[in-house]
Amino acid sequence: MKEKKGTQAVAAPKRKSSGMLYLKKNWQLYVLIILPLLFIFIFKYGAYGGLTIAFKNYKAAKGFAGSDWVGFKIFEKIFTHRDFGRAVKNTLFINLLDLLLSFPAPIILALLLNEIRVKWFKKVTQTLLYLPHFLSWVIIGALAYQLFSLSNGVVNALIANAGGSPIPFLQEDTWWLITYLLIGVWQTMGWGTIIYLAAITSVSPDLYEAARVDGAGRWMQCWHVTLPCIRSTIVTLLIMNLGKLMQGSFERIYALYNAKASEYSTMIPVLVYRWGIEGGKLSEATALGLFQSIIGLILVLLSDFVAKRLGEDGLL
Repeated sequence: MKEKKGTQAVAAPKRKSSGMLYLKKNWQLYVLIILPLLFIFIFKYGAYGGLTIAFKNYKAAKGFAGSDWVGFKIFEKIFTHRDFGRAVKNTLFINLLDLLLSFPAPIILALLLNEIRVKWFKKVTQTLLYLPHFLSWVIIGALAYQLFSLSNGVVNALIANAGGSPIPFLQEDTWWLITYLLIGVWQTMGWGTIIYLAAITSVSPDLYEAARVDGAGRWMQCWHVTLPCIRSTIVTLLIMNLGKLMQGSFERIYALYNAKASEYSTMIPVLVYRWGIEGGKLSEATALGLFQSIIGLILVLLSDFVAKRLGEDGLL
């Protein structure tokens, strides 16, 4: 037998992991993401250490380490405060009303826009509806006072010219609440519509075709095809909104705030601002904010649990 030449085994080159190859090839992307990550860790997670002042009699001159530890005494203090009960009640009541009005609005609007067949009209309508979402609440508040002011507001001027009596939209408690809720619906419904329209585009045209063959009109197609197909999106957004029942928008409240109509404007975010920024009671403000966050987390977990249980039973 002839000896084979080159019988010495040659070791196969080690393959680099795909992750390292991708990192080497796209290292610029990872460099760009360093700053956002640093921002998140410093200003989001790094700030968690400040929550300890909710359990201390915090004095700025003494700092975090020098302030006396008092345990849950700060929480006992805020729970017995005269404004705490009213703030919790207003926060839950107003946010629940806001949810009942603002949550269905983008769903209905998305269904209506989906039925528009004239493309240019649909695009113009979408743009006009999305614009309020990108406006600052400072701007919206200024516009609201220009429109709904009792003495020189545009709306009350039109009502007076028509022979009616001026309406105190922002000067009376009940009217302030109605105005607050309707402006919130107007400002938020455009953004929610984008999400639902994106979900509707994933619905298979074959389902609509089958519904038409069965004799279903547009209304029946929306009810039996579109809504069931975007059910998961609706449930997800509902869970996220339920978690906000204890929050509320500080910017929105303060932009529409009026001293003459302060019955409903005393909410938890406003109380945190008054205690912490205006009053310098940082321990009380932190404790109240921590209480608000914990209740919000519980609401999210509870609504998620209920949604999953209903989904398993075939009700969602």
